[in-house]
Formats: sequence, structure tokens, C-alpha cells
Amino acid sequence: MEEYREYRPNVAAIVLSHSYPEKCEFMIARRKGMRRGWQFPQGGIDKGETPEEALLRELKEEIGTDDVEIIAEYPEWISYDFPKHTRNRRRYPFKGQRQKYFLVRLRERAVIDLDAFETPEFEEYKFVNMEDLFRRITFFKRRVYRQVIDYFVKEGLL
Repeated sequence: MEEYREYRPNVAAIVLSHSYPEKCEFMIARRKGMRRGWQFPQGGIDKGETPEEALLRELKEEIGTDDVEIIAEYPEWISYDFPKHTRNRRRYPFKGQRQKYFLVRLRERAVIDLDAFETPEFEEYKFVNMEDLFRRITFFKRRVYRQVIDYFVKEGLL
């Protein structure tokens, strides 16, 4: 069996609709082929990239737009483990991910296009309120999402 390295450097975007702050709606997307794979857009940080550069690149690749306003950044890196039963199916040999979270707002002119990149990662997206967010997202990301969302609520941003 392949030896796992610890945690893959990664960024994640909590994408709010352009109606924020009047209306607080979170964009979540469902991974291709995963019925319950709802999550925030995220992705790896390439060598030489800053987290902000990776954030904008990943948004462009995953949702077809980087037309966002960065509102805030979570002050720490957060790690989580992949579920053990999925590790052998992953493309990379990591135990989990070490993420930097950003709170972003879509600009009104932004157009989401899940098919913009050559290999789409998502097949559906929707905007949900906070209550629906925690009912829909994949189980192993709930603890981290709760931690980050609670921080932004405490800071008065959500």
C-alpha cells in the first residue's frame, strides 16, 4: 500500500451571492458523480503560488469565474483527514488537506459556468441559507465548515 504524506496545501472559498450583505446565501456545488458530494469550491496550491493566487485560479477552474471580492480570510490553516475508505481512490497520496479559507462575494456581473474548465469537477450548484448549508454538505467537512462559519459570524461578517 502506498505511504501517505500528511496534508495537501489547499484553499477553499466560501462564496456568497452578489446579494450579500442584504441576503446571506452560500454557493455550494456537487462533485461530479457524487450524489451527496456538496461542498465549497476548493483546490490545491501550486508551487510558487500564494493562497490568494490559488484561490482565484481554483475559482476560475471550478466555477468558471474569479469575478469575486475577497471579504475576509480565516486567520489560521485548518487540517482535515479524508475518510479512510476514500483514500485509495484519490489521485494524490495525502492523508487529508491543510486549508486556508476565504470569504468571498460574487460580483453582480459574475457568471458561473461549471463547464468552463476542460474537466469539470462539479455538475450542479445552488445557493443556500446557513441552515441548509449544514444539511447538504458532505459529512467529513462539516466540522471544519462549522469552525470557519462560526468565526465569520463572530466577526460580524455573516
